[in-house]
Amino acid sequence: MQRRILLFLSLGVNLALVAAWLLFARHPAPTQTAAGLLDSTGPAKTNVLVRRQYFSWSEVESADYPTYIANLRSIGCPGQTIRDIIIADVNALYARKLATEVVTPAQQWWRSNPNPTLVRAAAERTRLLDAERRALLTRLLGPSWESGDLASLQRPSRPPVILDGPVLGVLPAETKQAVQDISVRAQERLQAYLQSQSLAGKSPDPAELAKLRQQTRDELARTLTPQQLEEYLLRYSQDASSLRAQIGQLKYFDAAPDEFRSIFRATDSIDQQLQLLGPGNDPNTAAQRNALQQQRDNAIKLALGPDRYAEFTLLQDPAYRDAFAAAQQAGDPDAIQALYQINLATAQQQASVRANTNLSPEQMAVQLKQAELDQAKANAQALGQDGSEDQSPMSANSQAPSLPVHTHPYVLGVGQTAATVATAYGVSLDAIQAANPGIDFGKLKPGDAIRVPDALPAR
Repeated sequence: MQRRILLFLSLGVNLALVAAWLLFARHPAPTQTAAGLLDSTGPAKTNVLVRRQYFSWSEVESADYPTYIANLRSIGCPGQTIRDIIIADVNALYARKLATEVVTPAQQWWRSNPNPTLVRAAAERTRLLDAERRALLTRLLGPSWESGDLASLQRPSRPPVILDGPVLGVLPAETKQAVQDISVRAQERLQAYLQSQSLAGKSPDPAELAKLRQQTRDELARTLTPQQLEEYLLRYSQDASSLRAQIGQLKYFDAAPDEFRSIFRATDSIDQQLQLLGPGNDPNTAAQRNALQQQRDNAIKLALGPDRYAEFTLLQDPAYRDAFAAAQQAGDPDAIQALYQINLATAQQQASVRANTNLSPEQMAVQLKQAELDQAKANAQALGQDGSEDQSPMSANSQAPSLPVHTHPYVLGVGQTAATVATAYGVSLDAIQAANPGIDFGKLKPGDAIRVPDALPAR
């Protein structure tokens, strides 16, 4: 009975609490009015909670520059910052255009000398793109934009490596930056090594320089694809630079892009091995160097083929290059071999004159000059030019073929006769007499000049 009373009492208390709560919910306590706030002493205070506005950069960026600028202003971006952002963005846009739309001499890595037409075209295209860039920035930022050009952006402290063209020009920005960083580190390593050698009073070791270059190659190989790495090496490697210099000395070889690339691929690894050998002259090193040089020559021969390799080899002879130039200037390429033989004969003739210890300096000068005149006459004949008016009296009406090429002048010294000259030069007296028609050999005296036969070298 007592427990039932307690149960009803607890239920009544709970009902009373529920009723009180419902009454409070329907009639809330009065709040302080705006009038009450004004009647209170002191200034009115408000508690304003500002909710952060989140946005992504994609909501601000726009392909349309005026819209882009308006978006930057709408988020409260300062004017200087807007200018720097727009200038940097436009400059990056036109840097991509320069890298992909302008064909620069660096892209023609097979040429030892830049193509003048290409240089002019590249300069003109670069000028037009720069004018277009400036006009765009002036339209977007006003005529005074250059006064704040990149005011808050870092400028490179050293010239960057040019990465343009269809292979390197389209590299992603992060890859280009990685290549630039590798280039900077390579320059710093090189400068540090050269400075240390200088302080120690030593010359740079070619083998150590080769190791530094190999380190740079290894870093580039981890960043670029094989095709991209080859393009970079064709432009900027020491081996490609040396190959350009070698071909440039030939002057008239005019290697095509595929030929240069083939030679580079065939010789690059061999050149690296040669560089790592260093300047040592011990028998073992000398033998390795000779073997590598032979291997290199064979590699070039395979890369070029027999005909082009023969031309490549001949053009290394200055006498052949001179003949090539003369034939090219005369517009007669078929005369190259004839002119080359004349040049060889002249060189042999001049060497004989210089080796003759019986000549005084004045006599030697006369004979060397005569050799030049004879060479000019022979060249004229080889090129089909009329040089008859230049024939000397001693060779007039002579039946000896191509006399200027096959003989050289000789001034008799004291006690010398035609017979002694014939013995000295290993020719017969009859040959000397045949080369000097109209001369009375019984009346020769010191100081007289005669012609001495000089056979052409075997072909």
